[in-house]
Amino acid sequence: MSLSLVHSRALLGLDAAAVTVEVHLANGLPSFTLVGLAETEVKEARERVRSAILNAGLEFPHNKRITVNLAPADLPKDSGRFDLPIALGILAASGQIDPAALAGHEFAGELSLSGELRPVRGALAMALALRAVPTKLVLPPGSAEEAALVPGITIYKATHLLDLVQQFLPGRGPAHPDAPIWSPLAPQPLHIRWDGPDLADVKGQAAPKRALEIAAAGGHSILFSGPPGAGKSMLAERLAGLLPPMSTDEALESAAIASLAGRFEIAHWGQRPTCSPHHSASAVALVGGGSPPRPGEVSLAHHGVLYLDELPEFPRAALEALREPLESGRITIARAARRAEFPARFQLVAAMNPCPCGHLGSAQRACRCTPDQVARYQGRLSGPLLDRIDLHVQVGALPSTELLQASAGENTASVRARCTAAHARALARQGKPNHALTSQEIDTHTRPEEDALRFLDTAAVRLGWSARGLHRTLKVARTIADLADAPRITLEHVAEALQYRQAARA
Repeated sequence: MSLSLVHSRALLGLDAAAVTVEVHLANGLPSFTLVGLAETEVKEARERVRSAILNAGLEFPHNKRITVNLAPADLPKDSGRFDLPIALGILAASGQIDPAALAGHEFAGELSLSGELRPVRGALAMALALRAVPTKLVLPPGSAEEAALVPGITIYKATHLLDLVQQFLPGRGPAHPDAPIWSPLAPQPLHIRWDGPDLADVKGQAAPKRALEIAAAGGHSILFSGPPGAGKSMLAERLAGLLPPMSTDEALESAAIASLAGRFEIAHWGQRPTCSPHHSASAVALVGGGSPPRPGEVSLAHHGVLYLDELPEFPRAALEALREPLESGRITIARAARRAEFPARFQLVAAMNPCPCGHLGSAQRACRCTPDQVARYQGRLSGPLLDRIDLHVQVGALPSTELLQASAGENTASVRARCTAAHARALARQGKPNHALTSQEIDTHTRPEEDALRFLDTAAVRLGWSARGLHRTLKVARTIADLADAPRITLEHVAEALQYRQAARA
């Protein structure tokens, strides 16, 4: 009778909880029992582990009663990440590898029937959980490179079950110089160069491009409204290129969420994500859900851009689900069996037509919609949702003559430099971007001059703004002042912020 312990991690949202894989071999009727609140894909590990051990030329204890416990028993476990620790536990319990040498290591990986290791989701989340723990993490190819992005963590890559068997042979020790895999992976630097579309490609549209610059500098949400073909999508696709470079912590959080969904690519490490779901997406697709809970588009756009084209065409329930993350920057998915929380501090950029045909107010084509059709179309967006969008911008269609003769505008690099400088001023003053200011911080950091304050008060009363609308206008004015490197908010800054709020229905 023998017992071995192997350590691993289970994912619950973005948290990676520690799991101890206990393997017990005893005499009795041959069996292979797996317990510990395991999902179906975890229970299927019995057949994968058995075949992998045999096909690797190792001995599987057929004549033993094998019991595998995934502790703690009340923590849900899913995916094939426990294949590798279960196989190592059986080999250690049967004396084929040294159980003591496994101490100080954590393992995760899915096994093929031949014994090769396959990548698993959430490698970055596992590595982030180990930042305060002096433990080595062993992962398959693909997952190991992701985890190695976390600084201060020792990551090893193994391609086959035999690689680890050779490393942990009895009496050999876990750091033998002849072991081919025992070289820690080096992390990769952040990619700060923007490879996406350039703002100079957008001809004309000076006012929308100015609004896009303000949105990028302060982290504000923005809604473009205009006829088809006016350039709304072109503008939205270029917002991510104007945002300030990501810090290492921001890049790790964003990449960890993408890793949970299996979307992370090393080539995009350090670049702000842009998620653009189709307007047929459900509320669960946007905010997350399922069993186990998975992140939605709002979380996959964390520290990046969420672009919603044809905004009124989205289901009403999906749009209303955006209200909480727009305010708090987090989304909580609560189910009867489990609860998970994901970060969702994204920058919303949305586009819509002014009416069903799209030509309301256009000088090129006449609108054929009735007033009732226009009212129903625009009424698909609730007042509380519109109130949470900082900038409302009209994008008009350019005449063909002006479009053909227009010269290229500023490129992304020059505008991004101004946005980065304004962002740095906000961080130096208050430690956060302007869009994240609380009510108390608004009173401290966005106090306008007296004439600007009187003008703002008059406008708020006349336009019937809510308290949220007033506060968001002050945040936008503070960003405009930062772009101008002004210490105080002046009448000019408030007047410009006012024009981006007139279309909102507070």
